[in-house]
Amino acid sequence: MRLFVKIGGAQLEEPGPRRDFCKSVASARRTGHDVVVVHGGGNQIRAVCKAIGIEDRYHEGLRITDAKTAEIVLMVLGGLVNRTLVGALQNAGVDAVGLCGADGASFSARKLVKAGVDLGFVGEIDGVNPVLLASLLDSAHVPVVATVAPGRGADDAAPFFNLNADHAASPLCKALRGDALLFLTDVPGVLDAEGKLIETLTPKAGDALVRTGVAKGGMIPKLEAARMALRENPDALVKVAPAGGPDAILRGLQEGVGTVFQD
Repeated sequence: MRLFVKIGGAQLEEPGPRRDFCKSVASARRTGHDVVVVHGGGNQIRAVCKAIGIEDRYHEGLRITDAKTAEIVLMVLGGLVNRTLVGALQNAGVDAVGLCGADGASFSARKLVKAGVDLGFVGEIDGVNPVLLASLLDSAHVPVVATVAPGRGADDAAPFFNLNADHAASPLCKALRGDALLFLTDVPGVLDAEGKLIETLTPKAGDALVRTGVAKGGMIPKLEAARMALRENPDALVKVAPAGGPDAILRGLQEGVGTVFQD
């Protein structure tokens, strides 16, 4: 199977959980799966912004990103988080290559428009050129994707767009014909109002969770991304699953683990 695995920055902050995640990638590779890792880094961005006195502002789980913050996002996601993860994967025996949208013109972005708010340099994928990613997979490498990208036709002085990693994973999965899209997170899956795991979720039911406030913060982009994935990748397995442990990826593929999205 060709697996797209989205991992949040919170699961990559500390060496222990990061090593476990890298072991799970190695385990998936040993069993014959292609793996593409798409990562976030919200906590790491937040720490740098705090250190230099930039206030965090969010709307429905998305960071409002002015030009200065866009520079920080590029440095932290494309540099610190990405290269640290690539190094950890190499230490786990995984041939990994870090990249962002600019590398090989792999993907470009356009401004993400939300009613009633200007998100600044927050973007969504505008187009995917799968040549570089496909060649890496063909040569048994694991692409590690930082979700920052230039705008289509932007000059080299324009800020890169900050793409929510959940949102970016689905169009990348579609372009590379992924068989599964796993959103690994620090909860067992999507939870109901009583905190119990929802094993199967439709887009309509997911919208209701957002509308009633049961799903909030970072879960909102995951539900939006899952809805997009079902529409664009109808044959792919789409799940939110727990990130912990050295077998998280293979465990996430199993029935009864996490929340699977179905029409």
